[in-house]
Amino acid sequence: MNQEVIILIAEDDEGHAELIRKNLARAGITNPIIHFRDGQETVNFLFRNGEGPHRKTGEAYVLLLDIRMPRMNGTDVLERIKADKELRKIPVIMITTTDDPREVERCHTLGCSNYITKPVEYDMFVDAIRQLGLFLTVVMVPTINGNH
Repeated sequence: MNQEVIILIAEDDEGHAELIRKNLARAGITNPIIHFRDGQETVNFLFRNGEGPHRKTGEAYVLLLDIRMPRMNGTDVLERIKADKELRKIPVIMITTTDDPREVERCHTLGCSNYITKPVEYDMFVDAIRQLGLFLTVVMVPTINGNH
């Protein structure tokens, strides 16, 4: 059974989030998208804490995670997810404006699936999102079960 993957976008910059949405659509990705404005909202959703929407058992998710966000940065969110025996199955693609090799290395060490820099160069960003689109259409994403 090919299950529809829900795309989670954790991005505090509304312009960047809109650009990601538009480029996913241009790449032919019609999956449902849930947008979070900071790391804490993302963690609350995944770990089913606090107010707001919470993840559902049996759904498949992929997370596009900005590194620089208020309340909790993306690296901390990634660390929390990958420390959890169920949530660690979620593919996490880091999205950031930096290509600092130490930051890239840290994200890969923590277990991110991929790393995309947000170049100011529009065409390069579109290309990166298109590649991500292809990734999303061919990858099998595990469903997440378990209660917290």
